[in-house]
Amino acid sequence: MGCQYYDPCQSGANTFTIAMPRLTFGRGCLAEIGQRAANRGLKRVALITDNHLRSGPIISAAIQSLSDAAVDCAVFSDLVIEPTDECAERAASFLDKGKFDGVISIGGGSVIDSAKAALVLHRAGGKLLRFFAPPIGDGAAIEAPLLPHIACPTTSGTGSECTSMSVIRVAAHNTKFVVASPLLLPDEALVDPACTDSLPATAVASTGYDLTCHALECFTAKAYTQHQKIDNTAQRQLIQGANPWSELIASKAMQIASEYLIRGVNDRSDTEANDQLMWGATLAGMAFGNTGTHMAHALSYGITHLMSDITTPDYDVPSPFIPHGVSVMLMAPSVFRYTAAGAPQRHMEAASFLGADSKGATPEDAGEVVAKRLVELMRGSNAPNGLQASGFKESDTKSLAASAFRQQRAIANAPRESNLQDVENIFDAARSYW
Repeated sequence: MGCQYYDPCQSGANTFTIAMPRLTFGRGCLAEIGQRAANRGLKRVALITDNHLRSGPIISAAIQSLSDAAVDCAVFSDLVIEPTDECAERAASFLDKGKFDGVISIGGGSVIDSAKAALVLHRAGGKLLRFFAPPIGDGAAIEAPLLPHIACPTTSGTGSECTSMSVIRVAAHNTKFVVASPLLLPDEALVDPACTDSLPATAVASTGYDLTCHALECFTAKAYTQHQKIDNTAQRQLIQGANPWSELIASKAMQIASEYLIRGVNDRSDTEANDQLMWGATLAGMAFGNTGTHMAHALSYGITHLMSDITTPDYDVPSPFIPHGVSVMLMAPSVFRYTAAGAPQRHMEAASFLGADSKGATPEDAGEVVAKRLVELMRGSNAPNGLQASGFKESDTKSLAASAFRQQRAIANAPRESNLQDVENIFDAARSYW
């Protein structure tokens, strides 16, 4: 707690809060879903998943476990990757009609985030748009109680099972925004690495980039003491800036990404890598769930807003589609070259956890050291070489920056302030890396 990074600031916060779901981790733990639900007194649950998983062995096993525990369930799977507010509203309608006493989400971040948003609408009614922050939405408060939620991830990256956030594409604006409230934190998480064994390499790469950037952004975020103090505890978000607890978890997640990301992508039979990446994703989720992300995630939303004429192998999604983790990693080297000037020592520490070669480097080199290591991870896992490899032209820079600049909550969590011109420059520098 004596770290200079957390020195008190006039009018800044002087406390931080840590919140997590009850967490069970390990191969085979998904088979406990029936017992877990029954132990919570649940009698009838909505099982929210996607159409890809609906007819597969993971959902079949979960349904059998629930049946064995005398828990009735009905399945909702009308979701898409990168879900919209319309998806969440359909899921909420399903909850309204089903007389459920709990929700189980099984899937990637898209599924878990959709379940969180649906729970809000089931409680409050209306349209999801009103719960986003102004100027996109009305900033309406999310009120308790929400139905109990058990989240079960099937990918090793988003960490949504451990966060109080739901990232949803707003159809009216064709871009993603964040709904956040401590009430969105799942009550329980079952994290079973066996669920990732059948993932293709492209999905492991994308989700691995997400875990890497979650950890790196949360470690280098502006300190919680630099955020405005909020006296009303009911109004405090868990997006609160870097803090001593989250930095411990994030540092381990970065070490895992450094050691296992390339292994896991290039050898899908590497069970150790699968297990470690799932653990790293969970750690990174716990870290950024109590910190927030910053500019790499904020700027990635400009990419997924304006992408066109591109598909990604192994994803059954029509063009245009760039996976979330890929869009974040496309921006990361350029972003951290920029943000390092705001906290150079912090970035150098992060570089060491990522396994970067910092021999002979000075604090002024921190951004380049981090960026070089990120590029190594990208190349070793077959990532696209920057924005131009993903279909963007130099003439797109201003539009990308204008779209991303709306993500002010995440941008404000960065250790260095930025204006629209700075963001344009970051996009320009992300056009290619090698």
